[in-house]
Amino acid sequence: MKTRRMGLTLLMLFVGLTICSAQNPNLGTWKLNEAKSKLIAGMPKNLTVVYAAAGDSIKGTIDGVDGQGKPTHTEWTGQFDGKDYPVTGDPSSDSRAVKQIDDHNYDLTVKKGRKVTMTGKAVIAADGKSRTVTVSGTDAMGKKVTATSVYDKQ
Repeated sequence: MKTRRMGLTLLMLFVGLTICSAQNPNLGTWKLNEAKSKLIAGMPKNLTVVYAAAGDSIKGTIDGVDGQGKPTHTEWTGQFDGKDYPVTGDPSSDSRAVKQIDDHNYDLTVKKGRKVTMTGKAVIAADGKSRTVTVSGTDAMGKKVTATSVYDKQ
């Protein structure tokens, strides 16, 4: 009887985790598809973005290159509730806010010292296989920039 109850409990836990993961199409590893992206020369690139559940929050781990091609590593843990959460590893920002609009659309705001430096939108394709992030803001020289990054789910 204990074995059957334990098996049922494990099955329910597995089903619950699967449902939770299925409900958030952001979770997983995303690789930049440079051929489909519209990037600005000399602007930093996020090459790999990993979103994972972290308790009741989401942890974002971003590996990329800066404008000179040097490796970067940034981390963010927060919720998709539109509130600011701290960022580590990014000299151009100290907080990010992500707001979920619906299952496949998100708004984002990047700040440095409480000043908004970049805003954008993330859209996950209906099939969940790609993600497009369009951002606009000002670069380090004060010039207005807009870029579109397309990611493929791994």
